[in-house]
Amino acid sequence: MSPESRPPEPGPQLRGFVAQLPFGLDPFQVRACAALESGHGVLVCAPTGAGKTVVGEFAVHLALAAGRKCFYTTPIKALSNQKHLDLVRRYGADRVGLLTGDQSINSDAPVVVMTTEVLRNMLYADSPALQGLSHVVMDEVHFLADRMRGAVWEEVILHLPEEVRLVSLSATVSNAEEFGGWIQTVRGDTTVVVDEHRPVPLSQHMMVGKRLFDLFEGGGQTTLVDPNLLRHIAHRREADRLTDWQPRGRNRGRQNRPSVNRGPSRPDVIATLDAEGLLPAITFVFSRAGCDAAVKQCLRAPLRLTNDEERARITEVIDRRCADLARSDLDVLGYYEWREGLLRGLAAHHAGMLPVFRHTVEELFTAGLVKAVFATETLALGINMPARTVVLERLVKYNGEQHAPLTPGEYTQLTGRAGRRGIDIEGHAVVLWHADDEASNPAEVAGLASTRTFPLKSSFAPSYNMTINLVQQMGPELARQLLERSFAQYQADRSVVGLVRGVERGERMLAEIAAELDPEMLEYARLRAEITARERAQSRASRLHRRRAADEALAELRRGDIITISQGRRGGLAVVLEPAQDSDDPRPLILTEHRWAGRISSADYSGASARLGSMTLPKRVEHRQPRVRRDLASALRSAAVGLDVPSRRRGQDGERDVDPDLARLRDQLRRHRAHDAADRETQVRAAERYLRIDRDNEQTRQKIAAATNSLARSFDKILELLTERGFVDRTGDTPKVTEDGRLLARIYSESDLLVAECLRQGVWEGLAPAELAAVVSAVQFESRGDGTGPQGLQIPTGGIRRTLADTRRLWARIRSDEQRQRIAYSREPDDGFVAAIHQWASTGDLASSLAASDVSGSGSPLSAGDFVRWCRQVLDLLDQVRNAAPTPALRSAAKRAITDIRRGVVAVDAG
Repeated sequence: MSPESRPPEPGPQLRGFVAQLPFGLDPFQVRACAALESGHGVLVCAPTGAGKTVVGEFAVHLALAAGRKCFYTTPIKALSNQKHLDLVRRYGADRVGLLTGDQSINSDAPVVVMTTEVLRNMLYADSPALQGLSHVVMDEVHFLADRMRGAVWEEVILHLPEEVRLVSLSATVSNAEEFGGWIQTVRGDTTVVVDEHRPVPLSQHMMVGKRLFDLFEGGGQTTLVDPNLLRHIAHRREADRLTDWQPRGRNRGRQNRPSVNRGPSRPDVIATLDAEGLLPAITFVFSRAGCDAAVKQCLRAPLRLTNDEERARITEVIDRRCADLARSDLDVLGYYEWREGLLRGLAAHHAGMLPVFRHTVEELFTAGLVKAVFATETLALGINMPARTVVLERLVKYNGEQHAPLTPGEYTQLTGRAGRRGIDIEGHAVVLWHADDEASNPAEVAGLASTRTFPLKSSFAPSYNMTINLVQQMGPELARQLLERSFAQYQADRSVVGLVRGVERGERMLAEIAAELDPEMLEYARLRAEITARERAQSRASRLHRRRAADEALAELRRGDIITISQGRRGGLAVVLEPAQDSDDPRPLILTEHRWAGRISSADYSGASARLGSMTLPKRVEHRQPRVRRDLASALRSAAVGLDVPSRRRGQDGERDVDPDLARLRDQLRRHRAHDAADRETQVRAAERYLRIDRDNEQTRQKIAAATNSLARSFDKILELLTERGFVDRTGDTPKVTEDGRLLARIYSESDLLVAECLRQGVWEGLAPAELAAVVSAVQFESRGDGTGPQGLQIPTGGIRRTLADTRRLWARIRSDEQRQRIAYSREPDDGFVAAIHQWASTGDLASSLAASDVSGSGSPLSAGDFVRWCRQVLDLLDQVRNAAPTPALRSAAKRAITDIRRGVVAVDAG
């Protein structure tokens, strides 16, 4: 081993830290901790379960040893709660605090665990709590790629005081050096530590029917698919093909027999894993309803994964966790079926579950008492629930817009849960084979499992709140400089480097061609190019004109009209059987003299010839019958005798030139001195190559201009809009944030500008607390699926109805301004939670509140978990309204609304 590759020697603090651990450190952990003790920031990229958080805990150790503070940030509240418990066990409750927006525990402690948004808000507010801060841990920092919330990570990284050491912990990404290079440019000395070694090896399998096969030949020593797996699938396909074919008259019950290629049932999968000793297992099902249905299927089967002793321990945990739930709510919550699943070692896990249920599942699974969990992919986001085995039912999931194949990064993140450190010798990833699913083809699965390219891409963009806070803190000029230091701009600029090289290469080629080219020939080629462009434009305009004329003519045709089809192989006489139904895309039904019947469009009918005449048709024409078509075609030919039938070619000739500029350019070309040159075409080809390269260069320059300073330009547009609306005053030399602007600076919401406008214009004044909660929900809530049904039908009071209408009018004016400034649009208010939260704040009755959430009347109300989650998001925004509202009455209404919502299931297990 060379001196450069040898791990650094641990310093005294690291030696003392390791002495307290029940395990030794891996080389990558030693490298990262030693760099941290040397005063560097660190970026650690390692697989799930590799032990990255040890580096974060060493940062806590260093801060406490120096009498300083450490903030430990995570992307979601569940992770913050989990980390808080871990650190309390280690350092004691008096030295560790928690801040998650709706929870504040011991916030003045030297170690505070928090969501990243909380730290961002503290930085903008210049909170006194930042005094004495020496280290910040950013767990799951790869979350900055998240489309909705990723910008918060970059804001924190850019805003932290220079002296704070940053510890960034990320899942494995393929552009770690790029990300580390950016952190180094904005934070100073940063050590990048990348480790791709899994502490528990991962074996890849496929389950075909009830049989388990290795995915790779030799158990994973190569990336070649195991031939035994391929042979077995081929045999199953052949068996299915043979059973599909039955001689006529035999085995008439075949249609009732299932195909041998249908995937195994969920109880069969769990039973097979149990028999192979591969439990506990997490099965990823990319739908909440699918997770719940999987547990119900297993409960209907004779599947029991626990013994008497385990069931007694499960009962104790359930009773302790759920003691505060109202007995009257248990039926509504599906408590008894959920409890029965747990007692048999089975559970679902997804964001739609009641938090107390979800956290109980996490505790029981971690303790080895629940053996099979059916989960959505949210479980893969850092929650500490490792399993011996991970099962993927399908390799396609809905991404919010469409069903798309899993990416290699998603596959790695999901299967990263397999293999419990210190318990399992190896982890197991199992993909179920489905004959009807091309994505589960072994070659496709092998490609996913062996690919290691998942780059981290920034989603950073300035928002209204970010813009106002930046102007307030540092003024527009420094704000632009800060945006230009973002990872998003860093990545854009790196992409620009290649584009600039392309332009430079093009410029050299242009210089070489120009040296050999007669300048007059270049001018001649430009003239020819302009003529060609004008001819194409005129041709397009003529085609469009002819299409419009044909559409109009088709739309005017009536039953019995005789016409001429002038285009295509069906040309000749025709009679209209049915007129067009759609005037925008007219397609009348016709019969030709050659007995063809069908609908025609402007592609078939030029419309150049007018209607030739008409004929009488039977009341009912059965045009699909050959005899009817034959008789009608004969009648058509007879009716056309004596009519002036144009030839097929008439109307197909191109229109005469009517563009005087085009005629002038053609004349100019003929009179040009280069027109009669002996080597004209050879020279023109060189000139045309020059023009093509010049055109490509110009397009590349436009791409460079779009990428360069793109964030600063977005910032300027937002600043202009905020100035127009009076949030920023730019009358003096230095732009100043107004009183209204300071109100906006305290609103951290996706609808930040709309909320601020509603507050300052008094739109939300005069509402009762439950009404205010209902209106606030409309700017926070976002319906799943196709929307919330008809707007305004479920609005409980006139006050809410009027206020929502005023709120929507304000949104429409904001949307108009955004359209004019070409700024990303603010989200439209959504009334889908209005009735539900008004009912809850008014009565506290869960059953009626859930019923009120079924706004479309489809019988599909929100799940209890979703209901609680949206209540808590409304609580977050109400708390901001309470702090920012300009009048005592509105502040009082917000405070009372918070009290009325934070009760019952919403208050239980608030983590």
